[in-house]
Amino acid sequence: MNETRRISMGESVQTIPSSTARWISAARPKTLPLTLTPVIAGIALAVAETGSLALLIALGTLLAAMAIQIGTNLHNDAADFERGTDTPDRLGPPRATAQGWLSARQVKTGAHLMFALAFALGMLLLLRGGLPILAIGLASLAAGYAYTSGPRPIAYGPFGEVHVLLFFGMAAVGGSYYLQALTFGWTPLLAGFALGLPAAAVLLVNNYRDLETDVAAGRRTLCHYLGRARARIFYALLLLTPIPILMTLDLPGPAWPLLAALPAAIALSVRLFRGAHGLALNAQLARTAQYQALLAGLMVLGILIPDLG
Repeated sequence: MNETRRISMGESVQTIPSSTARWISAARPKTLPLTLTPVIAGIALAVAETGSLALLIALGTLLAAMAIQIGTNLHNDAADFERGTDTPDRLGPPRATAQGWLSARQVKTGAHLMFALAFALGMLLLLRGGLPILAIGLASLAAGYAYTSGPRPIAYGPFGEVHVLLFFGMAAVGGSYYLQALTFGWTPLLAGFALGLPAAAVLLVNNYRDLETDVAAGRRTLCHYLGRARARIFYALLLLTPIPILMTLDLPGPAWPLLAALPAAIALSVRLFRGAHGLALNAQLARTAQYQALLAGLMVLGILIPDLG
């Protein structure tokens, strides 16, 4: 069925999305920029330093990163439902499994297929990158499953932000840089660390929004241990710290375009300090993700246009 169906239930009307819309909802495409942004930044940094682009490798890297992210999202959708985390009181966007649009088995099968696609793409990338890429790829796949699976899921403890920092920052930038330049270095790793901080801030906002329902479901995230007041301070640090880090790195081209991100970091921090709560935090979450993209975009602007200096 290609069109949305509307079923009357007493006086209320339940909207059931089309099959395609259900799968798109479960895949959460709005999270993909968090994955693609650091990969693009790593590729751009390598191109600026080497003067060449391995186009097919770049495309394969982007597709593999997307597959891992979608697989993680699907697995998270089903696993949270099975653990009872996604309840009617949840303030975030509706989850496909919790809404009954797809079964947990269907969604998990979709996750396995996406992880299999990522593995296949990783085998192709392995031909260029060798054992370092194998290690990064296997670690990323394992982290995708471990995020909401196993006896101690990462998402249910205080180390979710560290997970994001490592895989949405350092591994993404460092790995994509290595696949282009075939060398490691401190600059891409530190750039990845900087870009991973606002990605971690996205997760912090998500857990800040869901704090009460997470606690009720047995989730003890970093936000739970910090409390809301200290979580707001930590959020501001996650947004502001990347700017001086990136500006002090030995990047090709000028660093001053990064200063343009400062007003956005301040505005987002002030918004949270002024008491953004409930559904308003969905917009805060989206804008935090956009901030990471802005930061990476300004970094790429500087390294690819050295004439600005």
